[in-house]
Amino acid sequence: MKSQTLSSPSSWRAALLPLVAAMLLAGCASAPDTLPSFTPPASFKELPAPPGSWTQARPAEAQPRGEWWRAFDDPVLDRLIESADARNTSIQSAAARLAESRALARSAEAERMPTVGAGAGGIRSAGLDRNLSDRPSTLLTADVVVSYEPDLFGKLSRASQAAKLDADAQAGLLQSTRLLVQAEVAQTYLALRAIDAERALVRSQVDAYRDTLRLTQSRERAGDLAELDVARVQTELASTESDGLTLDRRRAGIEHALAVLAGDTASEFNIDDGDWRTALPAIPAGIPATMLARRPDISAAQKSVLAAEARVGVAQLAWYPDISLTAGGGFATSDIADILKWSARSWGIGGLLTLPIFDGGRRAAGVQAADAQLDGALAGYRGQVLVAFKEVEDQLSALRILQEQSGVQARAVDSAIRATTLSDSRYRNGMVSQLDLLDARRSELRNRREALQVKSAQYQATVGLIRAIGGSWEAPVVGAAPASVPVASAQSRSASPVEGPAAGSTPGSAILRSALAPMTSALE
Repeated sequence: MKSQTLSSPSSWRAALLPLVAAMLLAGCASAPDTLPSFTPPASFKELPAPPGSWTQARPAEAQPRGEWWRAFDDPVLDRLIESADARNTSIQSAAARLAESRALARSAEAERMPTVGAGAGGIRSAGLDRNLSDRPSTLLTADVVVSYEPDLFGKLSRASQAAKLDADAQAGLLQSTRLLVQAEVAQTYLALRAIDAERALVRSQVDAYRDTLRLTQSRERAGDLAELDVARVQTELASTESDGLTLDRRRAGIEHALAVLAGDTASEFNIDDGDWRTALPAIPAGIPATMLARRPDISAAQKSVLAAEARVGVAQLAWYPDISLTAGGGFATSDIADILKWSARSWGIGGLLTLPIFDGGRRAAGVQAADAQLDGALAGYRGQVLVAFKEVEDQLSALRILQEQSGVQARAVDSAIRATTLSDSRYRNGMVSQLDLLDARRSELRNRREALQVKSAQYQATVGLIRAIGGSWEAPVVGAAPASVPVASAQSRSASPVEGPAAGSTPGSAILRSALAPMTSALE
């Protein structure tokens, strides 16, 4: 039977039909560019926002978190955080991961560029070509080869886009790590100062018990009191001294933890005892939820979703044909003396088109895997948003309740101090028993320590809130281009950006400023 050549129209149509079918199939399966978004609540439960104050959130993972710790007005804290920024190993590891991801992004982008190579070689053979002599011959070559894969269908550009988004995600995680370390340094340092204050309180109580012991021993020698009374005071004194040693042990552990955060060895790190004079910044009322867009972990999750979306496109574009072009030129001769002569020149040019026909379902499985990864990234992003709102609500509620508790505890301390003063006076005049005095002192110490613990919890919650909203109260730049923030499933994708409080409705000056500053509204 006579064979059919490609010179006939029917042969060309038959040859191009698989290519056209693959292109149509890939075009129908191309990945979407936009995804539905998660719409957060209209306001924080603990800080309701005025109606109509919500608009599109603007991702700000690249924005600096701000030197929020300076609002605490503590030079020691400033030095510790500066040391941690420069020497903390967690920040250094995150920076290395960012450098790696950026290098991978440059490598992916380089795949879209032509490659140029030079080479030289030699071969001696015989019998390779039956049309020539069977005598051994030598062939020496020196050439330059250029190869290029045209990105006609966008496979390489999508892969490059995914790599760049991965690098952006790592940049957000670096900011997240830096903010986390800064917050841990602040909370650890503030816990250290709270321990110092509690140790000073216990030491003062030890001095009071010693004074009482001297008085009791004097009265016991005079026959006014029994030895039992002396033993009771000695018991209270030893018990309080033991409490002081427990606080010493806790302080040592906190100081060692602070050394690691600051990038120093515990053996060479030391923070002297000091008064707790760190300022407590006031929290502006009505913190806008657009600050959640400043959280670097949420921004990183956004980038991860977009990177996963780009990889879905890469997987779907596996149905397209691959095209590669190659060109080369140089010299080829049997005599090395002629290797650079014009008469020995050689060149070549070629192209290759490959179209997969059957692969046992490998490409379909790759698309399914990419879709599953995208769904996982979407779920992870939504989880990050939910956790972010939880953390903000946790800290806001803690600050509100601690404010009330602080007032109640202050009244308890005043009453306990008054009771101790009266008991001491009456005991010295023989009007009450020793048990009354000891009970009053125990009650005063307990209430004063609880007051310090409430104060410490207020500082911890303040730092926790700063961390929860992304580092400061400074509003994102008004007028920045809004970005789509995806959180829906891969099966229902359409455009709808995240909403947050109107950037124009938040004063840019609503930032942490100083201790006990008047609480101002961040939403007008």
